[in-house]
Amino acid sequence: MATIKDVAKEAGVSVATVSRVVNKSPKASKAAIESVNAAMKKLSYRPNANARALVNKSTNTIGVLVADVSDPFFGALIKAVDIVARKNNKHLLIGNGYHDAKTEKDAIELLMNSQCDSLIIHSKGLTDKELCYFAEEVPGLVIINRHVPELAKRCISLNNELGSQIATEHIINHGHQHLAYINSNQNIDDCHHRRSGYRKALQIHNVVINESLIVEGDPTDKGGERAMNELLNKNIPFTGVICYNDYMAAGAISALEKAKILVPQTVSIMGFDDGIIAKYLHPKLSTIQYPIQDMAQLAANLSLALAKGELNDSKGDIFTPTLVERNSVTHL
Repeated sequence: MATIKDVAKEAGVSVATVSRVVNKSPKASKAAIESVNAAMKKLSYRPNANARALVNKSTNTIGVLVADVSDPFFGALIKAVDIVARKNNKHLLIGNGYHDAKTEKDAIELLMNSQCDSLIIHSKGLTDKELCYFAEEVPGLVIINRHVPELAKRCISLNNELGSQIATEHIINHGHQHLAYINSNQNIDDCHHRRSGYRKALQIHNVVINESLIVEGDPTDKGGERAMNELLNKNIPFTGVICYNDYMAAGAISALEKAKILVPQTVSIMGFDDGIIAKYLHPKLSTIQYPIQDMAQLAANLSLALAKGELNDSKGDIFTPTLVERNSVTHL
């Protein structure tokens, strides 16, 4: 395996000159750049990223922690961050947390040990105190989809409660009074806030809250299908259902179809997120738009700026969800 000394010898320059070329120093002449690049290509030499990181104290890498890269929601988040990264000649290093405190902690520490000076963290398992500790260690750490009061300037979040309230009011405004809610069974803020938004809307519009019509399941299509079957087996009348996310809504629609119950003619359905599945369901799903791409790009730009010591007056941001009307809700 070729070394930096081999490259210097082949190019007819000093080791210091090779180092300047590798690290893109403005002090490297055009001739030196050409000869060193030619030598590296001939010898199949690849600079040691770890060694460069020790010198530069940066790997030009943005670390991203998500719950699960196989979830399309987080795929959209990662892609949005990558767009910003590429524009700034950065690369991504990704970790999965699975909403588990220890797994999230281990993943963040791995990203930090990998010399990521910019971190975008989606954490539901760690406490505010633990996140504050990591934020002290990494100036470029930004939290997405969560609001930590002590780190408000470094948080990009969505008003989940308002989103669920908007979804519920949309069905109420179509004349529905008997409303069910299908929630995720995860013990995370998103679930609590969205359920709270459902309750708030019912209270504002003087609609009776029937606790028996609030059920939980895995935040997947299968979880939504099982939850809908649970509702149907209770034999309690309802004409509208608000779901934790679009996948649970898809499962709920599937269960209703199997039970030969028409959507929206008999039961209206609302989703949340406006993921790609929403526009391809039958009927097309009315839902709440979660602007994750915009949020992720803002988080990435903020993280890069903070890592450089800029934007000390940043206020963070709380995004407002919006209603997307399609065909799964109708008037009674």
